[in-house]
Amino acid sequence: MGWKDAFGDAMKELEAIRQQLARLDRLDDPTVGLTALHGDVTQSRLKILEQLQAGVTGLREENREVRRRQDRMISDLNETRGELRQLLDLVDLLRHFAPPEETGDTSSEGTRTPETAQPPEPETGYDSSASADRHPPVPTDTNSQGGTVENAEHRPQPETGDDQDLALKRAIEAAYQGTGAFAGLSDAATTQASADTEDPQVAHGVLLLKAAGVASAELIAHRDTWEWLTALAVDHSHFRTPPSVEDINEGRVQTVLSGRSLIALLIELWNTRSTATPLQGDWALAVTTYNRIAAELTDVTGQGETIRIVLDDGLPHAAGD
Repeated sequence: MGWKDAFGDAMKELEAIRQQLARLDRLDDPTVGLTALHGDVTQSRLKILEQLQAGVTGLREENREVRRRQDRMISDLNETRGELRQLLDLVDLLRHFAPPEETGDTSSEGTRTPETAQPPEPETGYDSSASADRHPPVPTDTNSQGGTVENAEHRPQPETGDDQDLALKRAIEAAYQGTGAFAGLSDAATTQASADTEDPQVAHGVLLLKAAGVASAELIAHRDTWEWLTALAVDHSHFRTPPSVEDINEGRVQTVLSGRSLIALLIELWNTRSTATPLQGDWALAVTTYNRIAAELTDVTGQGETIRIVLDDGLPHAAGD
């Protein structure tokens, strides 16, 4: 009976071998074999790539938002520096009026004692009784009698900020109209405006008035320069992004700006030119662009010609420009 047991064990081992071979045959099955495994690996790879792509896209958006905030902060800082510069200019302008008043008051106070001791001049003898009632003779710009406070009220006061703005507006309008007249200004403001006919503020104001009369201006520049200009003026309330920016060749772009956008660009260039650090990129771009726009607006005659601003010294101007 031992051979039967051996034969049974051999059959069992053969059956086990058949089962193992059957499992190997299943590798060719498209549902559970190598093909199915390859499909699962491919799907897993695609999912991983999608997640990586989504993460990279999110990081790019965050970086762009950080750059936008940085540009906005830089623009706000430039605007603040421009306002501080305007305040300094206003202080310097007010200093022209303040010293004469201070020196006049000091001289009048310093000569009170000797004048009270000296006899009055024959021509002012009729004021002798008045001078006895008050300490020093006041300047001739007042006819009232009384204390120093009352006399000071009658003295000419320095012009306020509103008066300065009004004088500057009238000077700009007069220069823009080409009349050269400054009617209605005070004596000090008239003298100042007449002496400073080439005042940079007046010239800047004339450019703004000329830009206001422009319907459209063609601008040609490199795309990098155009991106800098838009980032500079985008926060200004009068700047409007052009509906189209056309690529021409060698990285240059061509677009059309309205007179309103041109005003905003001039204002931001003026502020940047005044506040930017000398010998730096912002200063160089602001000065060059401002001068190019000014050169085109200066020659405007109102005959319907096209304003063409070219920021490319290698590009020849059109025949009509």
